[in-house]
Amino acid sequence: MDMKMKIDPWGTLDIEDYSKLFDEFGISPIEDVYSDIPSPHKFMRRNIVFGHRNYNLIVDAMNKGEPFSVISGFMPSGMVHLGGKMVMDEIIWHQQMGADAFVGIADREAYAVRGLSWDKCRELGINEYILSLIALGFEPDGHIYFQSKCDNVKNMAFELGSKTNYSELSAIYGFGGETNVSHMISTLTQSADILQPQLKEFDGPKPTVVPVGADQDPHIRLTRGLAHKMNMLRIETREDNNGNQYFSIRNKSAPEYVLKQIKKHAPGKSKVFEGHVDIFGTDDFEAILDIVRQVELEAGGYSFVPPVATYHRFMSGLQGGKMSSSDPDSYIALTEDPKEGAKKVKRSKTGGCVSLEEQKKLGGNPKNCSVYELLMFHLIDDDKQLTEIYDECVSGTRMCGSCKKYTAELMSEFLKDHQEKRELAKERLDEYGLGEYRKYVH
Repeated sequence: MDMKMKIDPWGTLDIEDYSKLFDEFGISPIEDVYSDIPSPHKFMRRNIVFGHRNYNLIVDAMNKGEPFSVISGFMPSGMVHLGGKMVMDEIIWHQQMGADAFVGIADREAYAVRGLSWDKCRELGINEYILSLIALGFEPDGHIYFQSKCDNVKNMAFELGSKTNYSELSAIYGFGGETNVSHMISTLTQSADILQPQLKEFDGPKPTVVPVGADQDPHIRLTRGLAHKMNMLRIETREDNNGNQYFSIRNKSAPEYVLKQIKKHAPGKSKVFEGHVDIFGTDDFEAILDIVRQVELEAGGYSFVPPVATYHRFMSGLQGGKMSSSDPDSYIALTEDPKEGAKKVKRSKTGGCVSLEEQKKLGGNPKNCSVYELLMFHLIDDDKQLTEIYDECVSGTRMCGSCKKYTAELMSEFLKDHQEKRELAKERLDEYGLGEYRKYVH
């Protein structure tokens, strides 16, 4: 793939070499922070989560017991499948690790991009996404909402619109003259989703992680830029003529009095100039940041922390190639009949050889096997067991037929259990503040 192409969040993205994303878009490998992550999720252990942007902020918060949030969303345009489950699993793990968890149902996006009615968006949002999210373990202390019904998000999207323009959105998303205005507004709504956990009513600025596939990176890049633009103040590190480091707090849009407030609370020696205040004699950036953040909040600003992101690899389709919502044979939905799900596993593409004799002699290729992916991504939590399956495959002692049968049984069991939990979730909507949507449940 030519990584000079625009990444399209609404298209299908097939990445053969994920390492290109590190150089092309500035994504960092997860290995940079992995050793400091407490009890890493299996996606991290297995390098399914392969990259990040500033995830060290989240890791620090976990280790220090400090506040942090997780936010992601789902466009309710069809059946939720195992690809969507990946994001749900990551949200729930972060919630278990102490995050204040947010999930937005992107009905504004579905209305603008897919042309679905509001009622259809809510029906799909509840029946496909929210019930599965609850069934997988999302706790009621989190926040689930529809974009179209969330005043915070709608108001923030309007404010963010004053900090960007058509040219910037076109450069990020490839919008052209035919792009409808609602589609453009939906991108700002997504940015508002991502920044909502940092509003005062949710205890203000804090590191916030967005678990996504690489195709959603344009939303992350846009929102990180908007977070910087929305902040009233900027901290710069500078050197004087003698090479001594000092901090310069630059005023972007705050009332002038805030500079005097910063000087009043700043450690070390400080001096106010027109448009900035310089602080000398300290290297304590965190102390300066806390002061600047508090002063900005008192002045009515946001002092956003630019959002953090983790990026996961895509599952391939059951028949190889891309997993596509337009091709039912390429995926297994969470609402799929368990027997049909098992049949799909048995019909799926493997990395085995043409003949049994050749398989025993040469072994299989689990790295090119959709059945092994199902085990690795969703059906086996024990790393040792997964390694044993991998070794048996490449050594030629594990045959594709028996492996498919085993995986099909696990898939059937998972779907049956999950769907039983979905039925229980229907009775729990009030716990999540979603009782008004009960009429859409079927």
